[in-house]
Amino acid sequence: MPDGGGAPGVERPGSVILARHGEPALSRKVRLNAAGYREWWARYEEGGLKDGQTAPGPLLETALNAGAIIASTRPRSMQTARAVAGDRSFVPDALFIEAPLPPPPLPSWLKLSPRLWGFVSRVSWWFFDHHQDQESRAQAQARADEAARRLIEHAQAGGDVLVLAHGFFNTMVGRSLRRQGWRLTSDEGWRYWSARRYEAVRGGARRTPRLPHGASVG
Repeated sequence: MPDGGGAPGVERPGSVILARHGEPALSRKVRLNAAGYREWWARYEEGGLKDGQTAPGPLLETALNAGAIIASTRPRSMQTARAVAGDRSFVPDALFIEAPLPPPPLPSWLKLSPRLWGFVSRVSWWFFDHHQDQESRAQAQARADEAARRLIEHAQAGGDVLVLAHGFFNTMVGRSLRRQGWRLTSDEGWRYWSARRYEAVRGGARRTPRLPHGASVG
């Protein structure tokens, strides 16, 4: 799309749209101890979407107008992409999977809902580098930075790019986009099927050097 505020003939990059997957089938209406939550999260990562959902119209329109559609390789994201993309092809990419959620080793008698376990695991455990031999916060941040760089390249080369992935990692990618000169222009919140749109600042987003080969994680 031509940029009315820039030089004649110069096109602005497309937008980057980060969308959360649809509602998963696995119920959150349970109470679990730490070991139980670890097993629940493993099933969640392998599971798909709850039946009977319909992708919202604005997201369908975004997919129709996108130059590229990318999905995390987790089943819930892949199914979301199929529901949103229709007959269009999309690119599965493990770079966009969710950051891990290892629970802290709290007493076995303590039972919480998966929602509370997710908060506790993220904010009071993984965030402070307790990753239990899984991907660390620093590694996830490097992955998010690499994801943002790739998305900027897509947007600069071929119009809007839509990503169908996960709530927390999408947030990490969005923050990286903002550090690289992009701004949040539309925010639908944290709901399933919700999306956030990022656009280059006027005058174009600044380019940042790519990580050396092998430096990114995932």
